[in-house]
Amino acid sequence: MFTGIIEELGRVREIEKRGEDARIVIEARTVTEGARDGDSIAVNGVCLTALDVRPDSFAADVSKETLFRSTLGRLHTGSPVNLEASVTPITRLGGHLVQGHVDARGKLLSAESHGESWTFRVAYPKEIAQYLVFKGSVAVEGISLTIAELTDDYFEIAVIPKTWEVTNFSHLKPGDEVNLEADIIAKYVERILTSSRK
Repeated sequence: MFTGIIEELGRVREIEKRGEDARIVIEARTVTEGARDGDSIAVNGVCLTALDVRPDSFAADVSKETLFRSTLGRLHTGSPVNLEASVTPITRLGGHLVQGHVDARGKLLSAESHGESWTFRVAYPKEIAQYLVFKGSVAVEGISLTIAELTDDYFEIAVIPKTWEVTNFSHLKPGDEVNLEADIIAKYVERILTSSRK
């Protein structure tokens, strides 16, 4: 479990294809402090199991399913990635509950500057539409954000200077795909309501 508050902007050091799967090595210093093999680290919002943890890097195996569902399959050497270590019982919940289980890929339509802040417009697929609400939470690239505008085809999010500075948002351009995770609470509510109607 994560909060969607990015701790570090890492970089892809190496990608090794292993059949339909892959192993990636990520350069990192903050999320590796105190981390051990087997700990969970979110990479662009995808929960991965850290392996071969070192002071300046960690590796992770990425399955065929994860490569298909998320944007991790499009990473290359040098790609900037958002990193967050999993929560502990004493972690502050600064964002919202983020599982690191990507629901779908969206597409960045535009990034409009307002001086120091930005408005990002993101197209989303219909299969997650029922989980998105105005002023509700959504994770984009693993970042906990609030939906500031919502239409049938896209949502908008406000990006403050700190988020721009410490995440991969400053590297994205219109047309880039992004990982989307809807609020888990909305999914549970839907399941309870549809199950009770049967």
